[in-house]
Amino acid sequence: MFNSRLGCSSISFRHQDLPAALRTIGGLGFEEIDLGALPGVCDHVPYELDSDAVSAVTAEVVASGLRVRSVNGDIGDLNAALDAGQRAARESHLDALLTLTANTGAKALVLPCGALSHDPVRGLDEDLDTIAAQLVGAGQRAAEFGVELWTESLHFLRFCWNLERAEQLATRLAGSGVGIVMDFSHIVAAGEDPLEYIERHRGRIAHVHLRDAAPGNINLSIGNGQADFAAGLSSLAATGYSGHFSLELETRDVTHDERPAAAAKAASFITDLI
Repeated sequence: MFNSRLGCSSISFRHQDLPAALRTIGGLGFEEIDLGALPGVCDHVPYELDSDAVSAVTAEVVASGLRVRSVNGDIGDLNAALDAGQRAARESHLDALLTLTANTGAKALVLPCGALSHDPVRGLDEDLDTIAAQLVGAGQRAAEFGVELWTESLHFLRFCWNLERAEQLATRLAGSGVGIVMDFSHIVAAGEDPLEYIERHRGRIAHVHLRDAAPGNINLSIGNGQADFAAGLSSLAATGYSGHFSLELETRDVTHDERPAAAAKAASFITDLI
């Protein structure tokens, strides 16, 4: 029913438990998901991710019959200064997320582009260096699991929140194999131009999240904000993007009862543009 390159993030139905969210997504006609594993945003994957939890989530996803494109996770603020114990805990959590990514057949684990703050911990350049080093290290570890490592940048609520910082991070990641996830809503919310983002990140974009936005507001349904998806998807195609797209409809302008219909409407609209 929808384009095979278009999936739906489980974050879109974060108000449901994982089995219910997967049933809803499959019932709408999607064949592919991004699996939300973001503490405080989506609890479909437990933050305390021990081997039993990895097995349980994997079993639920496999039983759904849905393909997994990526696991959207978090291992803490990548520009934070950590002691030895905190580093060990981060490495353990990363390995658990990578195990889940590999076991569900996902292509990549997605990590954020820094802390939930625009303010540097030590200084702009040093923080960017630290974030890039953390992502490159995570990417090297991901390769050992047979999966890729991507980062969502820019992200309006995170350290790399605007076009300038996103480009500075992408430059530091050049040649590392770490992919970039583009999210229309975060670009528009930051007051930036998606077409300029696409041009600056030509050849670097590994995956695309779709949600509408207005400056300062990332939580709008597609069609209710200022994102020009027709121009954006046309530009992506013109620059050679051949990856997949995911509706990440963490919206605040529809009720939970209205959400399935809104997701189907958005999917039909985007399918016509791909």
